[in-house]
Amino acid sequence: QVQLVESGGGLVQAGGSLRLSCAASITIFSINNMGWYRQAPGKQRELVATFTRGGSTAYADSVKGRFTISRDNAKNTVYLQMNSLKPEDTAVYYCNADLSGGLGLRSLVYWGQGTQVTVSS
Repeated sequence: QVQLVESGGGLVQAGGSLRLSCAASITIFSINNMGWYRQAPGKQRELVATFTRGGSTAYADSVKGRFTISRDNAKNTVYLQMNSLKPEDTAVYYCNADLSGGLGLRSLVYWGQGTQVTVSS
């Protein structure tokens, strides 16, 4: 199985920063469709930030300008830099890799176990 392992979550004050890491068990050099999702209590899992099939980045409106997705292909790792955190950013954050060319086919979509981010006011 493809394994994705998130780390870097924790408890921070509003206005603070965290950097999440997603280490992959496979090379990610040629994988464009990788990103971060989150699931807040009582809510559906939603897209936070992602690399697209064309190599661009896309962000949820709620995090645009505050979060930045990046990658280190040599380390097979994707990062999410989160600045100016708000209490509404509190959620479990998940790393995602879509190996189906952006089609979202379940058999080719992989998820990490999630890492908790809690932002206090």
